[in-house]
Amino acid sequence: MKKNTSLFIALRYLWGRAHEGVRYLRGAAAGIAVSLVPIIVTLIVADGMIRGITDRYLELGTGHLQVFDLMRSGNNEDEVTEKIKMVKGVRGVWPEQRGMGVIAGRSGKTGVTVRAIEASFWDDPQSASLLKIIDGAHKPHSDRDIILGETLAENIGAKVGDTVRLMTVRSAEGGRMSPRTAAFTVGGILSCGYNELDALWCITSWEGGKRVFSMEQSASSFIIKINDPYKKADDIAWDLYHELGSGYSIYTWKDLLRSQYSSYETTRQLLLFIMALIVIVAAVNVSSATSMLVLERQRDIAILKVSGASVGGVTGVFLWGSFLTGLAGSIAGIIIGVLIGSNINFLVRSLENILSFFTVFFNGTDVKILDPGFYLETIPVVIDWTAVMIIGLFAILCSILASWIPATRAGRLKPMDLLRKT
Repeated sequence: MKKNTSLFIALRYLWGRAHEGVRYLRGAAAGIAVSLVPIIVTLIVADGMIRGITDRYLELGTGHLQVFDLMRSGNNEDEVTEKIKMVKGVRGVWPEQRGMGVIAGRSGKTGVTVRAIEASFWDDPQSASLLKIIDGAHKPHSDRDIILGETLAENIGAKVGDTVRLMTVRSAEGGRMSPRTAAFTVGGILSCGYNELDALWCITSWEGGKRVFSMEQSASSFIIKINDPYKKADDIAWDLYHELGSGYSIYTWKDLLRSQYSSYETTRQLLLFIMALIVIVAAVNVSSATSMLVLERQRDIAILKVSGASVGGVTGVFLWGSFLTGLAGSIAGIIIGVLIGSNINFLVRSLENILSFFTVFFNGTDVKILDPGFYLETIPVVIDWTAVMIIGLFAILCSILASWIPATRAGRLKPMDLLRKT
């Protein structure tokens, strides 16, 4: 029997009238589709959360690369900056000092990460696109201005125009540590949509950092941004080594965020593995559907055998049927999953509004599914089409493997035994 004949019969079983086995194979295809929807949505949401959080760290925090002066000369920032700008692919470089301190406002105090960086850093289009101005300005305009994250400002009760005190430490004679306190005026309150960053950052100008930092008590570096940080960071790091020489240490964002990014990826892989188990369970339904189809279509099998169909030809009918079942279920599941994943923010907001409508009568509070204290306020939509195709192929492969045994048994059935039964 020709392969085209096996495929035609399989198509008839899948798309024909109900009494020809449709109720089995279509039901199995629906099971595959339903199992793929959550794994596709999980993939899109996980990738979106990872990309959204990583982008905020890259564009607002670590930059794409950082260069550290191992000699801590501290007097050649302009020269180093010009050398870095000469490297192809670099689109921005800013010197920064970063250290720890304690900030006190009208109603509290807390530990913070103090960042002293040139104000032009916050004018970078990628940085500005991720910032939301809650009040005031988005960058310090003098050495006495300070910009606070939204959560940090709430914790210490600070508002735009308030005076806050920032305490750091410096080395005194004899190696003793002594406090250094400086007063700043809150020039703006910002949010990047991620609580972990909003709760720690207080930002001063490059000149303002000199009021609170000593070279020994802060980390000085050059923050670099490039055109394609996800693909070109390692290549440009190598070019910077050649340009700057051995007196500098260069780290990509992958080095700086290695543990955090690895944690995200591990969680993503674990979620996908758990969801893949659902696909495997759904594939078992294909095996059951194939077995039921073999029992129902025994007369067809006998006629095919008497007509000269080989063992492989009959087996191929049911393998083609399982392949088409997996293919139909995968296409439907992927389409539905991508549609849901692409509109996840709208769906979450709608669900929040519906739940809030009912809960407001009981405790008067709104429901927040995407709590910015733990998640991003808005999930970027990132679709990894390669991973989506791999998931679809995995579902099809599971369908074929699950139906292999009943399909093989169908091919080995003897026509005379089948005709006696029917």
